[in-house]
Amino acid sequence: MESIEQRLDRIEFYQKLLMEMINDHHYEFYRLIIEKKLQKKEVEAFHKLCQKLSKESEEQKEDHFVFFAPLYKKFIEELNPKLDPKEVIQACIKQKLYPELMEILLRNIV
Repeated sequence: MESIEQRLDRIEFYQKLLMEMINDHHYEFYRLIIEKKLQKKEVEAFHKLCQKLSKESEEQKEDHFVFFAPLYKKFIEELNPKLDPKEVIQACIKQKLYPELMEILLRNIV
């Protein structure tokens, strides 16, 4: 069970996201964060994962590597279990988060 302090931190974090959503309806990933009740540290871990995989994909492109299934596998393995990979990829594409990485990952969805 969450402590009152953890709940308050999460609510404050959601409030910041909701304020950003007021101006635009294209914040699908933020909606997922709220629906799945992710903590700020969980969202930060997601961003770190995407940054790491984006860097790996760029390195693989430089080496003319065109088979990105291992990258998709890493994404699935390291993604927070509260999140569905396909749903996250589609939400990130709509919100334009990590667009190149998400397009690569989208091609690997079965």
